[in-house]
Amino acid sequence: MIILAIDSGIEKTGYAIFKNKKYVTSALIKTKKSLTTEKRLMEIYFRLKEIIKKHQPDKIILERLFFFKNQKTAILVSQAQGVCLLLAAQNKISVGFLTPLQIKQAITGYGQADKKSVQKMIRLEMGIDITQDDEADAVACGLAYILIGKV
Repeated sequence: MIILAIDSGIEKTGYAIFKNKKYVTSALIKTKKSLTTEKRLMEIYFRLKEIIKKHQPDKIILERLFFFKNQKTAILVSQAQGVCLLLAAQNKISVGFLTPLQIKQAITGYGQADKKSVQKMIRLEMGIDITQDDEADAVACGLAYILIGKV
């Protein structure tokens, strides 16, 4: 099974690929602040479309959104996640969701862990050092999905 885990964002969208429960690759899709929102979303769409074409995932895993202090950020993240859901539907890929609590619990054993603790556990568990938050969040999402036993 091939999993594409995505941490949606308008400025940076992190993604990670896992094949047969093993980490393959991860990276960031960055968009320029000078672009309009619709052009940024289009850029995310086309980059993810290429990733889907290249890796042929069986499942897309997203973090379930439920609370943001900044309403503008929440809307932009939701719009980026909508792009992911559209691509999933277009390519007939099933989608799974994990809450931040589930991800942190699976990775660190503590549902209230901070980002640095999650990144440290990824480094210890997988032997990879990812310093970009959005990329690390995507890796954590995919790894949590595997650790929870959903694969």
